[in-house]
Amino acid sequence: MADAPDLSRYAVLDGLLEGCQVLGFDWCYLYVNEAVVSHSRRTRAELVGRRMMDAFPGIERTPMFDALSRCMIERRAEHLENEFVYPDGSRAWFELRAEPVPEGLFVLSLDITARRQAERRMENQIERLRSLRAIDLAILGTTDFRLALGTVLDETAKRLDVEAASILLLGTATTRLETAAALGFRSAAIGRMGVRLGEGLIGRAALEGRTLLAADASNPEPGSEIPDVYIDEGIRSLCAAPLVARGQVSGVLVVAKRSPLEADDDWLGFLESLAGQAAMAIDAGQSFEDLQQAHLELALAYETTIEGWAGALDLRDRETANHTLRVAELTMALARAAGISEADLVHIRRGALLHDIGKMAIPDSILLKRESLTLPEIEVMKKHPGFARDLLAPIAYLRPALDIPYCHHEHWDGTGYPRGLRGEAIPLAARLFAVVDVWDALRSERPYREGWTEARALEHLRSLSGTHLDPGAVELFTRMMDERDQAVELARDAPEGPSYT
Repeated sequence: MADAPDLSRYAVLDGLLEGCQVLGFDWCYLYVNEAVVSHSRRTRAELVGRRMMDAFPGIERTPMFDALSRCMIERRAEHLENEFVYPDGSRAWFELRAEPVPEGLFVLSLDITARRQAERRMENQIERLRSLRAIDLAILGTTDFRLALGTVLDETAKRLDVEAASILLLGTATTRLETAAALGFRSAAIGRMGVRLGEGLIGRAALEGRTLLAADASNPEPGSEIPDVYIDEGIRSLCAAPLVARGQVSGVLVVAKRSPLEADDDWLGFLESLAGQAAMAIDAGQSFEDLQQAHLELALAYETTIEGWAGALDLRDRETANHTLRVAELTMALARAAGISEADLVHIRRGALLHDIGKMAIPDSILLKRESLTLPEIEVMKKHPGFARDLLAPIAYLRPALDIPYCHHEHWDGTGYPRGLRGEAIPLAARLFAVVDVWDALRSERPYREGWTEARALEHLRSLSGTHLDPGAVELFTRMMDERDQAVELARDAPEGPSYT
């Protein structure tokens, strides 16, 4: 029988804080110090003389055992960090160094659990900061806050290790919370779910403005009721955090699991941070929508006011009834044909509607006179473009529309008024409008004559090309009218659809 190895030289290691153990070639523990006993949660008697695989069943299938085997066989040192799982499921981290010795292996172990936990907390914080940054980018990258809510739910589910999440918003004119976004649910019923303010855990979180938790639905606390639609989904735990921005509750962020939920202060704190980001997205989105709505209403008020001014002038000058709206629409069509941008078309329409606004300052005795005007009266009438400029220039949003009211009586050959501009010095909008204005005047009925036919009016426009009117504008208008006539002809000749009578 072989002599037992002399392990007396290891006795000096008994009091070290690091774990020291000696394993024989048969994987039996030959020596362990007190630190190993503490680390392993075994007594010395449960270890010494027993094989490692018997003391810790399944350890032979771990990366740690692979490293020890290499050291045992190849007789070279190994160094690794290993997470050890105890039979009760708890975990600890150890830094291990294995060295070959005559008896087999010497293993030095240092408990680094606190360090690894600190590293993990730091990693979690970094990941959480990345989540908050992703939500920030989602908020900044869209004007539709509902898209940003999807990012909030994605990051919430990942960082808080929950299976499902949803956001319910409080209606502006109701006391109900309605689901606005949901993630991880099997049924579409969640998307249609509503909760009354103060009802159950979700409604109370909104009403009271504080985070509420139902850690396990199988053992509910009073007032922590989980809605039936969640129970039907197999949800066992729920946590609801209010969405608060600028002191106002706008909704609730709800996270859910199909198992009991363990929520410490750190977890709850991050949930509330995510809820704050969601509240910011909602507040910013709703503010943008409110601003957009106000802008639309203001623009509508502008247009209605302009049309009202134009209508008032038409009522005053009965001979030009509905003339303003007709020339405005036809000028818009001609401007589009000229390739003018949609942004500039807005100003062209306003200018066309207001083209004769300066006549509001012309006395009725001149504006409504049936007989021919005298030379002094003509000079007064010629002042209406200047009156238009004086009226509109102080109004910032109408200043870009001033070209037509101020310049539509300028002539291509420089004989027009008020400034005698020539050729392309005349603004394009005014040159296009002048063609339409002459066309509509020729085509309209007057007390002293009938309206001209299209052919006669077009011929007269051509006669004014190069003197009164811009030749390019006349050509473009003629081509546009020809294309309109061709389209009407094609529509007339098109076969009728099937009859169902």
